[in-house]
Amino acid sequence: MASTIPIDEPVPVAAPAGRRRSIAALLPSRSPKLIVGLTLAGVIVLWAIVGPFIVGDPNAISTLAFAPPGTAGHILGTTQTGQDVWSQIAWGTRGSLIIGFAVGILATILSGLFGIVAAYIGGALDDSIALFTNVVLVIPGLPLTIVIGNYVPVAHRGIFLIAVVLAVTSWAGSARVLRAVTLSIRNRDYVSASRVSGERAWRILVVEILPNLIPVMASQFVFAIIFAILGEAGLSFLGLGASNTFTLGTILFQAYNDLALTQGAWWWFVPPGLMIALFGCALSLINFSIDEIINPKLRNSTRAQRKKWGLTPAQIKQLEEEGVK
Repeated sequence: MASTIPIDEPVPVAAPAGRRRSIAALLPSRSPKLIVGLTLAGVIVLWAIVGPFIVGDPNAISTLAFAPPGTAGHILGTTQTGQDVWSQIAWGTRGSLIIGFAVGILATILSGLFGIVAAYIGGALDDSIALFTNVVLVIPGLPLTIVIGNYVPVAHRGIFLIAVVLAVTSWAGSARVLRAVTLSIRNRDYVSASRVSGERAWRILVVEILPNLIPVMASQFVFAIIFAILGEAGLSFLGLGASNTFTLGTILFQAYNDLALTQGAWWWFVPPGLMIALFGCALSLINFSIDEIINPKLRNSTRAQRKKWGLTPAQIKQLEEEGVK
């Protein structure tokens, strides 16, 4: 039988299915939530980096106590002691983001060591680490953090110490997830083939297993940042936050102690709370987008809902009636 393909035209070669799906899934145009989340998070991160170099000294005291926004060049007003709230927000955003990203990195490293490496090695080591992870997981995180914070002197309670405390109390859940995924991957044919061919264990982990875990670890990294920022704000509000520095949590703590709410100084506590909410919203949108990349069913369901709600009410009603029939 003669071929129907002209000999003068090149035969198109299809890209591998897995690569084609991954590239298509990562296209920003396919995920509006990812675009909004990255844009909002990027603006906040840029402000945390550049803002402290633009604003003045957040500790500078003036005679304008509880001045409303716009008074004498104070964009967000002043505190009870005349400190500029706009400057405090800039420095506080930087401090909170430093804690958030530090906790994200530390928690991801710990969860990878206790989840991925132990699951791949297996045996008694995996059982022992799994037992230790379960014990850490059932310990309430916030009370443990409060207890650790109480035993640390105030003078030594810096940003990085708070980050370490939050990271130590937040890695166990991610480690269990990574362990479960690693256990399912290490028994696949291509991993077994690499092991039989004599590949070293570290190369199998880095080349064969780790690339399949990157989306899951990215989602856990984003969630760890959200947890850290909210956890730091909670500790600071209880008086156990970082000392001699500004974070969004310490600003809320100072506003609460100086009775900003009863004095009607909304500009002192609303902006830091709004900054936490906006950054948490941005990271949540990014996390949702990563979930859609990991699980194509979520992405397909989202598209179906968009298509459905793009119809007129009469068309939607007709489709529902046809579904009942």
